[in-house]
Amino acid sequence: MMAVAHPKLGVRPFLPADAPLLREIFRDSIEELTADDYTEAQQEAWASTADDVGDFTAKLSGRLTLVATLEGSPVGFASLEGKDKIDMLYVHPAATGQGVGAMLVEALEKLAGGRGVTRLAVDASDSARGFFEKRGYVAQQRNSISIGDEWLANTTLHKQLAAKREVS
Repeated sequence: MMAVAHPKLGVRPFLPADAPLLREIFRDSIEELTADDYTEAQQEAWASTADDVGDFTAKLSGRLTLVATLEGSPVGFASLEGKDKIDMLYVHPAATGQGVGAMLVEALEKLAGGRGVTRLAVDASDSARGFFEKRGYVAQQRNSISIGDEWLANTTLHKQLAAKREVS
């Protein structure tokens, strides 16, 4: 048996069968990665938005959703709402710091750019804001969103994508 020094990351399209596991990744990442920025009640309200697996599956199916895999197993996901807004980016806490989020965002940027999009937007949680800023996203405005009885803050950020060059 050989140990793998550099586990292989991959990206593939979302399949409806992924939804239960992605729902767990969604909930685990909120519960374990956002405690410094949100109260337990805010985290629970946020995580509860995926309680209905049918609704969650429909949401992911209705967007361009990519699944990040590590040695073939899903460890994160990201979705593009419409053509120019990153709607979701969630990485399992055990896989953070391994390039999973960066790989997913790069893939969405390339796909959007290939479709002629020149600017991407994201409403980033306070916990994810620094991640996006390191990748060239610039804060535009603060937002307060209501989920159940809780209010959560986030920040809208934009990134200019490179113009698609014509090959001559």
